[in-house]
Amino acid sequence: MVVDDVERLIDLWGVVAGEGRWIGREDVDRDAMRDEYDRWLSDDSSLEIAAVLDGQVVGTLGAQVEPSGIAHLGMFVAPEARGQGLGSALLAECIAWTRGRPDCHKLTLQHWPHNAAAHALYRRHGFVVEGYLHRHWRRRNGELWDAVLMGLDVES
Repeated sequence: MVVDDVERLIDLWGVVAGEGRWIGREDVDRDAMRDEYDRWLSDDSSLEIAAVLDGQVVGTLGAQVEPSGIAHLGMFVAPEARGQGLGSALLAECIAWTRGRPDCHKLTLQHWPHNAAAHALYRRHGFVVEGYLHRHWRRRNGELWDAVLMGLDVES
C-alpha cells in the first residue's frame, strides 16, 4: 500500500462500515484515519497491503506486531469484490510477512460470529478459535456484539 491509496481506503471503510455488519469501528473520522495510515505506513512493525482489482483499490489488510511478539490483523474488502479470492491473497501475504519476522510468533484476529465467510477463510489458512468474547463490542445503535478470537502460530 502507498500513501496515494489512503483516501480510497478511507472511502471504502465508509462503505463497508455503512453496511453495519462487518467492521467494529463504524465511525469514519477522515483526519484520524489518515494519521493512523501515515503512522502504519512508516512503521516497520506494521504491514499495510491493498487489494487491487481492475486498477482499483478494493480492500486492505493491516497487521501490527506488538512488543510481545503478537501481531493483530484486520481486513476488509469492498462488497463488489468479495468472493474473488482477494481476502485469501491478502491473508496469505500477511502470514508470509509474519513468518519472516523474528519478532513475531503469533497472528491474531477477531471477527463477528455471524461472519461465516471470514471464519471459513481464516480456518482455511490455519487459524483456530481461541476464545469468544460475549457482549464485547458496543455498536453505534447501542447493541452489544460478541466476537470470536482466532490465532495462528507463525513459528510452526
